[in-house]
Amino acid sequence: MEDSTQALPAVISKLDAGNRPGDVMITRRRMLAASGGLAALATAGPAAAETPTLTVPRKRRDGTMEIKRSGSQPSRKGPAEYFTGAVRVDPLFQAPDPAHVSGSSVTFEPGARTAWHTHPLGQTLIVTSGCGWVQREGGTIEEIRPGDVVCFPPGEKHWHGATPTAAMTHIAIQEALNGKNVDWMEKVSDEQYRA
Repeated sequence: MEDSTQALPAVISKLDAGNRPGDVMITRRRMLAASGGLAALATAGPAAAETPTLTVPRKRRDGTMEIKRSGSQPSRKGPAEYFTGAVRVDPLFQAPDPAHVSGSSVTFEPGARTAWHTHPLGQTLIVTSGCGWVQREGGTIEEIRPGDVVCFPPGEKHWHGATPTAAMTHIAIQEALNGKNVDWMEKVSDEQYRA
């Protein structure tokens, strides 16, 4: 049997895949993932060295795993007071107490967008399809595409949506502070949107 420690470079390479050339970033999470991956490799043999995978199922408050099936929660239209254009919101999850995180898949038809808003604990967007725009107050409009991850820090005023000619879908993840996860503001004007 091949020595499973020979797989260490492959594990570290996978862990460092997000770094730029020359960056050396070993975080505690990466170290734990690597050590867990090596422990699994030591018992699984050389075939497992090619694709180390760590899976931790999310458990409900009562200690049992919960799977929310696609389409099991009703879609809703984005309210006109907070969105311009056609927007569909598909809830994905609302973590049980004591957690305060929630996530939704949001689809913007061409030209649709949010109003200006902030999040008390920040927001993360993961673009899953299409082409969109994001802008923070005082910044330029930035194009976003599938695979892009956008992180807005707490309190940063911003908006996001589709481009004028293409739809865009993203997953939006945010945490609530004192029961509130967003503060809505004025709508993004056509002039601001096309700037």
